[in-house]
Amino acid sequence: MKRVEAIIRPSKLEDIKDALKSSNINGVTISQVMGCGQQRGWKEYHRGTEITTNVLPKIEVKIVVEDDKVEEVIQLITSIARTGEVGDGKIFIVDIEDCIRIRTGERGSSAL
Repeated sequence: MKRVEAIIRPSKLEDIKDALKSSNINGVTISQVMGCGQQRGWKEYHRGTEITTNVLPKIEVKIVVEDDKVEEVIQLITSIARTGEVGDGKIFIVDIEDCIRIRTGERGSSAL
C-alpha cells in the first residue's frame, strides 16, 4: 500500500475529488495547509506599508491505495492540477506498512 500526498491549488480540489470518485477511488483526507516552494509568497501594500507573505494557501489531499493504483492516481491528479505555472504543487508517495479499520479490526488492503 502507498499513500499519495498531493499539495494542490485550492481551485483544483473539486475537479480532483470528482475525478477520484469517477475512478472508484474512495477514502480521501483533505486538509487546508499553508506553504511555499518556488512561488515564495507575495508582497502587498496596506496603507503604505509593505506586507510580505511567505506562505500561500494550498490544499493537501491524502489517498491510500494499493500499489497497482498509484500511477493511476498520480496521472489523475497531474492531469487536473497541472497549469504549467509555478505553484501547481507537488505529489509525494509514502510506503504504508499496515492499515487497521478501527471499527472492525480488519487489517491491510481490506481495511481501505
